[in-house]
Order: sequence, then structure tokens, then C-alpha cells
Amino acid sequence: MIDSEGYRANVGIILCNEQGRLLWARRIGQDAWQFPQGGIKPHETRKEALFRELHEEVGLTSSQVELIGSTSDWLRYDLPKRFLRHGSKPLCIGQKQMWYLLRLTGRDEDVRLDASEQPEFDGWRWVDYWYPLEEVVSFKREVYRAALQELEPLLLLVRKDPSVR
Repeated sequence: MIDSEGYRANVGIILCNEQGRLLWARRIGQDAWQFPQGGIKPHETRKEALFRELHEEVGLTSSQVELIGSTSDWLRYDLPKRFLRHGSKPLCIGQKQMWYLLRLTGRDEDVRLDASEQPEFDGWRWVDYWYPLEEVVSFKREVYRAALQELEPLLLLVRKDPSVR
């Protein structure tokens, strides 16, 4: 779904473990790492897209994670000119994303990158909370910074008291 301003609606997934480390995934066949993310389909809610993308990209179901929170509003980034598909109508100039913070309640072994017919990732690892800012592609960096800054207090609260929901 591309809005009237040219932004594709998308969900971003920040998945943490009990230690507060984040799942960081490598795009298949590339040396490019990112958080799982994906587009929202027509007639799909953001939450439905979140759990669909979670399963497609890392093989987890809603029963294997706890939803901790989300950003309060859309975060946007523009695509570099070289990635614009001028033949596509409407033209997509970037993404607007709602970011979700989830905690893995299952096991590391439950993460499966081959859960869909077209895998997005071929590797993953747990990283420190702010590590992605050093490694993500530059045009996504400010969105990642904004999402991590907004969601960090929720992670800190949950880590202090795991019973907080």
C-alpha cells in the first residue's frame, strides 16, 4: 500500500531476548544486515502484518513472542534515487513504518529463516541494543535511531521487572 505522498506502509520488528539483545538478520546473498520488516497488505491491520512478517521472515508465531510496545507514529525514510522504480505506478519514494518491540518467549532454535517459500535472510545473530546503528544501510539509519530511542524505555522497564506487560 503506497499512500498519496508515495510512502509504502510497512512494519518493522525489533525482537529482543531475555538479555535485551536484538535479533539482527543478514539479507540473503548480501552483506547487508537489518531488522525484519515488511509491507502491510491491503485490508490487513498493522498487527496482522506484524505477525505475518514475523513468521515469514524469522519463522516465529505470536505464541513464541511477547508484544512489548510500538512507536507512537509512523517513521519515514526516503529511498535513494537509484532504488526508485519510475515505471511503477504509483511511484514509491520511501517507506513509512510502525516499529514493534517484541520479546522472544520461545527458544533461539525456534528462529527459522526458511519458514517461507522466498526467504529474506540467510543468517542472524543477537547483537547489543545500539549496534544496528553502526551497521544498517545509511538511508535507514535515522529511522532506526528514532525507533530504538522511542522503544528503549519499554525494554529497560521489562528487563527490570519481567512480570511487567
